[in-house]
Amino acid sequence: MTEVSTHRAPLKCEAAIVGGGPAGLMAAQRLAQAGVRVHLFDAMPSVGRKFLLAGKGGLNLTHSEPADAFAARFGARRAQIEPMLADFGADQVKDWAARLGVETFVGTSGRVFPVGMKAAPLLRAWLAQLRGLGVQFHTRHRWLGWNEQGALRFATPTGEVLVQARALVLALGGASWPQLGSDGAWAPWLEARGVAIAPLQPANCGFDVLNLASGSAETRRSFLRELVGLEQAPAHGWTPHFRERFAGQPLKSVGLSFTGSHGQAFARRGEFVVTETGIEGSLVYAASQWLRDEIAASGHATLHLDLLPEHDAARVEAEVRHPRGARSLSSHLKSRLGLDGVKMGLLHEVLGREGVHDPVALAAAIKALPLTLAAPRPVAEAISTAGGVAFEALDPKGMLSAIPGVFCAGEMLDWEAPTGGYLLTACLASGARVADGVQQFLTEPAQG
Repeated sequence: MTEVSTHRAPLKCEAAIVGGGPAGLMAAQRLAQAGVRVHLFDAMPSVGRKFLLAGKGGLNLTHSEPADAFAARFGARRAQIEPMLADFGADQVKDWAARLGVETFVGTSGRVFPVGMKAAPLLRAWLAQLRGLGVQFHTRHRWLGWNEQGALRFATPTGEVLVQARALVLALGGASWPQLGSDGAWAPWLEARGVAIAPLQPANCGFDVLNLASGSAETRRSFLRELVGLEQAPAHGWTPHFRERFAGQPLKSVGLSFTGSHGQAFARRGEFVVTETGIEGSLVYAASQWLRDEIAASGHATLHLDLLPEHDAARVEAEVRHPRGARSLSSHLKSRLGLDGVKMGLLHEVLGREGVHDPVALAAAIKALPLTLAAPRPVAEAISTAGGVAFEALDPKGMLSAIPGVFCAGEMLDWEAPTGGYLLTACLASGARVADGVQQFLTEPAQG
């Protein structure tokens, strides 16, 4: 879209929406269908950019698991998210897509995708519907907060624009992927007006590893004794040899387990990728909330990898101890256990030469390789954001108690969920909820 407002006198509108992601677009749809005149503002040259990025590898719209399990994915914020999902959950997402002419299917993992897997056809149909409903789009409008008279300020290519709206929906996203428009700049403006904001943190993110291999032999031995003396391990990241050889390679069919210092536990099988500085990917993202919080509390988090989850510990130890004759250790492990490549590289990286040639340590590490994480990757790199506007600052319809007539939706709220369609569904659901709240606000006699 190329529409750009050039208003110099304040633009007056019934409902303004700031943010053209799924939450803002859904709020616009529901309001326009109810007959409300909607103006939607977005900082980027076109709306839905993160939505399109999410669909680059196949747009995961929602998940087919039972409603109770679905709601449980939102953890500590289940009580706030579940009522939204009751009104606009997985079934409603599929119906919404179908009404836009996009059929869906359930993948083998239970995730729901559009036929064709792409986001662009769905977004095009959605925007055509919104234009047909009379929604007016103003792109390249970056929100700057309010002026002293309470008008909304927008920076545009032709200068600052002011907007006066009877009701305002903020759907500004968190702080992940700021190049697509969500940079978290809104947080201090809301805090200055008395809105409680939880610090923005990375969610569904990768991590930097702690490089124990750069420490002394005694440090390594301490590491093998469940990280006694961990505070002496000095460096982040892999050794140069491991990084140059294995960065970018996936670890497939592994188990990841983690037990936090307060008893929180995670265990799942899947895959992830070795990065230049650590690890990322679906299995890591699934555990990221607990790993991130443990690092914040303790300074580090240690997970354990089962490199061969299809084999029990007794089988692994027997094969490790099996006479190998003239064969190298690497050839022996590849022949007996199918263990090679990046998995073998990880064993060398963590155990070192001394540990790899100790059959007891090697067998134990294959089934429970300790990997210590030093820090989450920056929030700008994360798939999504935790933290944001506290639910306690909102009424049941999503309006800010401190600023009547201003509603918040989407990822800028203080909630998080794993990937798998949960994020998108909750954003759509929160957009639908605030649309109901705006309608109620606009029709109250005191507002008339």
